Amino acid sequence: MDRHLSLSPRAQRLREAGYKLTSARLTVLHVIETSGGHVTSSEVLERVTALDDSIGRASVFRALDLFTRLSILRPTYIGTSATPTYVLMPDGHHHHMICISCNRVIEFEDCELDELAAELETRLKVHITGHLLEFYGLCDDCYNQPRPSKL
Repeated sequence: MDRHLSLSPRAQRLREAGYKLTSARLTVLHVIETSGGHVTSSEVLERVTALDDSIGRASVFRALDLFTRLSILRPTYIGTSATPTYVLMPDGHHHHMICISCNRVIEFEDCELDELAAELETRLKVHITGHLLEFYGLCDDCYNQPRPSKL
C-alpha cells in the first residue's frame, strides 16, 4: 500500500503545519491510525519495525513527540502504568471513562466543553487546540460485583 498517494486528514494537517511528510512520520502515523487510536510507544515501535526496519527508534519517538505537540495525539496514563498510551485526537479532543478496578476504557463523544474552552481562552489569553477528558470510577460490572462481608 502506498500511503503517499492518499493522505489522511492528519497527514494533510502535518503538511499544512509546514512539516515534511517523511517516510518515518507517515509510517508512524499509519500505525497509530490503524491501531484504533490507543497504542503504547512500544507497540508503535514494534509495528513500525515490522513495516519498515530501516526506521530507527529515535525517528519513531521524534514523530510521537511532534504529533503530540501538534495535538494529533495525546499521551494518557491508563491504570498504574508509567508508560503512556497514545490516543488519537479526533477534532482536537478525546474522552474516556476509566474503570479503577478493571482498567476498562469507555470512550464517549459528548463532552459539552465548548463554553468552558471559550471562557478559558478569553480569561487566560490562550488559544486552545484540543483537550483530553478522563473520568475515573467503576464500570457497572465492577460496581455490581458482590462485596465481601465484613466480619
